[in-house]
Amino acid sequence: MLFWSVAAAVVVTIIIMNIVLTGERKVEKPIPRMYGVADPQFSRSMGSLLGPALLPGNRTAALLNGDQIFPAMLSAIRDARESITFETYIYWSGEIGNQFTAALTERARAGVKVHLLLDWVGSGKIDSDDLTTMTDAGVEVERYHPLRWYNLTRMNNRTHRKLLVVDGKVGFTGGVGIADKWQGRAQDPDHWRDSHFQVAGPVVAQMQAAFMDNWLKARAEVLHGDRYFPPLEPAGAQWAQTFTSSPGGGSESVRLMYLLSIAAADEYILIANAYFVPDNLAIDTLVAARRRGVEIDVIVPGAYNDVVLTRWASRARWGPLLEAGVRIHEYHPTMYHCKVMAVDDLWVSVGSTNFDNRSFRLNDEANLNVYDREFATRQARITRDDLAVSRMMTLEQWRRRPTRERVTDWLAGLLRSQL
Repeated sequence: MLFWSVAAAVVVTIIIMNIVLTGERKVEKPIPRMYGVADPQFSRSMGSLLGPALLPGNRTAALLNGDQIFPAMLSAIRDARESITFETYIYWSGEIGNQFTAALTERARAGVKVHLLLDWVGSGKIDSDDLTTMTDAGVEVERYHPLRWYNLTRMNNRTHRKLLVVDGKVGFTGGVGIADKWQGRAQDPDHWRDSHFQVAGPVVAQMQAAFMDNWLKARAEVLHGDRYFPPLEPAGAQWAQTFTSSPGGGSESVRLMYLLSIAAADEYILIANAYFVPDNLAIDTLVAARRRGVEIDVIVPGAYNDVVLTRWASRARWGPLLEAGVRIHEYHPTMYHCKVMAVDDLWVSVGSTNFDNRSFRLNDEANLNVYDREFATRQARITRDDLAVSRMMTLEQWRRRPTRERVTDWLAGLLRSQL
């Protein structure tokens, strides 16, 4: 009896500390609209406020679903000659996990420096045999924030970053995890819809620095030199930046990026996000954009949803948005796991970040921002293709939800600080 009383007290303490001690104070006052996305001041502000500057000379390619994503990532790994740095939340054993384990193991045995940073919670379904195979071959594997008695208050701080950098020259980021459910082309409920992005150019050094940020925390080791940071020639015409956020530093960066982007929109905002639970300020900023005539479409998962509690909490927040004319669409073919925002055929943000408090305040995240008309136009077209197979929720439908759904949504909404 005493054991269970102590255990319950520990759990309650952890929950309270994670709710109350969420890092620095967050932005509470409205973001004034002072310029549009096309104004040079927008890119200057993003570079100054988020940390690294936007760099010219980059090329970013969108990869859609596992059939495009995994072959591109595995090909880059197999072509590695100097180094591989890989940070991911989900890495599970299975067909895809085995392919990555084999590729990383082979490169390590060939003399390539391979560094793998796995979140302790997200990689819970990786077999110990896979870890042993990699470490025996020379892969340096670290688990981010493993559960220890002396760091219980950190258990809610996970690395949700998805970063793969090969030879310091080719980078990948986006929403995909290393698991079989991301295979295929989103053709049925067993194969998820997601996007990932392959990057070349000077911004890859920023992606590498983002990986180093958490590698240093996990291993207390600095990786540097030409093996990791080689000279990078221009690879395209895009301006881009990679920035990070975490509770321990810059926790407001990703939230600020969303708020500034919404406030600067002139024509349209497309938000495709797996976990969309906006806070009050985000709702107010979206409503203000809609009132000045900005067209806003949001795509979220529908009936196929891996975290149904988040779906309920999301619906609880839709009222003011729908009343303002924001169009919210539920993607129905399968689980929708994309994390993309496109603004005005000019600005796109992609990466690991969800539009919720967990990504804004609790997790370690990394996003790639691309400032390029051609790329933004293409990404908007891809997102609108997803709209075509989604169902729009009207204000009347939202108001007429069954009583049980409304109560469930409201109760889930009370937990949004942890979602």
